[in-house]
Amino acid sequence: MKKIKNICCLGAGYVGGPTMSVIALKCPEIKVTVVDLNAERIAAWNDADLDKLPVYEPGLAEVVGQARGKNLFFSTDVDSAIAAADMIFIAVNTPTKTYGEGKGMAADLKFVELCARQIAEIATSDKIIVEKSTLPVRTAETLQTILDSNGKGVHFEVLSNPEFLAEGTAIDDLFNADRVLIGGQQTPSGKEAIQSLVDVYAHWLSPKQILTTNVWSSELSKLTANAFLAQRISSINALSALCEATEADVDEVAHAIGTDSRIGPKFLKASVGFGGSCFQKDILNLVYLCRYFNLPEVANYWEQVIIMNDHQKYRFAKSIITTLFNTVNGKKIAFLGWAFKKDTNDTRESAAIYVAEYLIEDGAEIHVYDPKVSEAKIKSDMRYLWELNGLTEEKIIEKLAQIVVYTTPMEAVNKAHAVAVLTEWDEFVSYDWNAIYTHMYKPAFVFDGRNILDMEKLTGIGFQVKGIGK
Repeated sequence: MKKIKNICCLGAGYVGGPTMSVIALKCPEIKVTVVDLNAERIAAWNDADLDKLPVYEPGLAEVVGQARGKNLFFSTDVDSAIAAADMIFIAVNTPTKTYGEGKGMAADLKFVELCARQIAEIATSDKIIVEKSTLPVRTAETLQTILDSNGKGVHFEVLSNPEFLAEGTAIDDLFNADRVLIGGQQTPSGKEAIQSLVDVYAHWLSPKQILTTNVWSSELSKLTANAFLAQRISSINALSALCEATEADVDEVAHAIGTDSRIGPKFLKASVGFGGSCFQKDILNLVYLCRYFNLPEVANYWEQVIIMNDHQKYRFAKSIITTLFNTVNGKKIAFLGWAFKKDTNDTRESAAIYVAEYLIEDGAEIHVYDPKVSEAKIKSDMRYLWELNGLTEEKIIEKLAQIVVYTTPMEAVNKAHAVAVLTEWDEFVSYDWNAIYTHMYKPAFVFDGRNILDMEKLTGIGFQVKGIGK
């Protein structure tokens, strides 16, 4: 069986960067090279100042600092990294299609296919290919077909090794994984390839943490895990609307059902809605698969999780407008947080984007502070959404003028009509809310989209507070 000496990873984003850094740290005898066509991103990974890494993840800078330059390398030279590698991870972006067949649901495999073609073009020795990107079921089959049809008599073995990282805790999730899932073909060479990857993870994980399956089960398990987690969030969010209508408290309800060991307490936190690059994308993939295999009832069941999530964001924005006397036109609404959750600078599918869109449509000025997200990112998130919705350049520029981004929280809330908490950053809780109250227009409204603030304390100061499901 082949000992892996050289690993290459295509894609230096939220999956590739952290995963490869930990593999390099834990497997000092393996050379790990992360490649990306984006030269700016690679330069950031190589920056002497570890605060400038393109991905913010607690603990990541320390890991990169220990391994980089020893056996961990970041490069734009894709071809030579592919040629030298025994094992190649594909960790490129797989966004939901915005065009054509399966638009809005199916994953766009354009980047994955390009990787496969490039590998087949360059490889002169046998390789193990590991799909790491979040992918729809049967991608491994596509990869295998492209590789086998274009390779020069080289043998490729394709494995599925879906990532189960949660952003904000990715390094810890890698060090102490609940499970690592490896799917491969159940042939002698397929099993050998699976074992090679098991041996890499076995440097720091116990055998019971490493599960092996056939390729299809591995791919489907990834989509299903995310769908089940997202379903829990949408379920508690659906009840939060009922709690608000009946004077029940959603946190008390969640606590009561969470004490049932069959249900458990996790992912029952009511909020303005879930975001992130995976939940929505994976459920839409599942919905697309079910429709493709002619299972409309199953498709509709899972699609409802997304519909509920969208409704929650709309409900939050609508509540702000109604509470502010049915108009936010020309009013300053301060957003605390833009990332889709705390401890990450990732804003993909963040609830903040959709709440902002809805309020801007009503004429509001959105004043944003997020400890880790830049002004350029916030504006490009909105631009992307408006371009997708077919707005003219003139209209987009007009709307972008309604967003102001600050580097300190006190500037953002100064002379605001309302403060809306969109991300559960710990620091928001410890702000001087007395000072914030003094500098706001009265009545001073706070909309806590994450239920992290002390409602009693804030009400005592004089704020009108609205939480989710309260």
